[in-house]
Amino acid sequence: MLITETIRFFVLHHDQVLKATVQHLYLVAIPMVLCILIAVPLTILATRIQKLYPWLIGFSNAMQTIPSLALLALLIAIGSGIGLVPTVVALFLYALMPIIRNTFVGINGVSPEIKDAAMGMGVTNWQLLWMIELPLALKVIIAGIRSALVGTIGFATLGALIGAGGLGSLILRGLSMASNDIVLAGTLPAMLMAFLAEFLMSRLEILLTPRGLRTRKG
Repeated sequence: MLITETIRFFVLHHDQVLKATVQHLYLVAIPMVLCILIAVPLTILATRIQKLYPWLIGFSNAMQTIPSLALLALLIAIGSGIGLVPTVVALFLYALMPIIRNTFVGINGVSPEIKDAAMGMGVTNWQLLWMIELPLALKVIIAGIRSALVGTIGFATLGALIGAGGLGSLILRGLSMASNDIVLAGTLPAMLMAFLAEFLMSRLEILLTPRGLRTRKG
């Protein structure tokens, strides 16, 4: 019965579901792009300036310890207003930790023997990073991005509490009306989005990994 009612809601209100899904994509895409563009280069720099890493990981860990609703309320209180801006800032702060941690661990975990051999062949520091360290660390880096992305998709539903829209708005609407079918209409697209993101990131990992480093099955 619940599935039937949910399908009926999708059919009758597909425009609302589509609008909420597009809003949700924006809520996820903006902070994730900013996080990758900012956190990855900073962490790469931290692999060269080791004293920088404790500050980066300490800050990102501190953001993770703040309850999500409290972080949204804090951002509103310090002047970010309501709606898109505080939600994007909160999602950005929550996505930092897995990306920073995995990027550092991936690059720093490259075998010293491999790096010494490359340096012995005359590669520059830039070539060492671009041709050796990043390809070898890519799987670990992408794993961090995948973790941050899936978590961001789920956390973005809370943005509806402060007027940011997205699929969370359907969930809140269903809760206020005690309508499980509307709640499910907001939940299912978010779940599908998370599964799709996981699949696409796994394909991207294979695509970006150099052919010689790909694990062959069988």
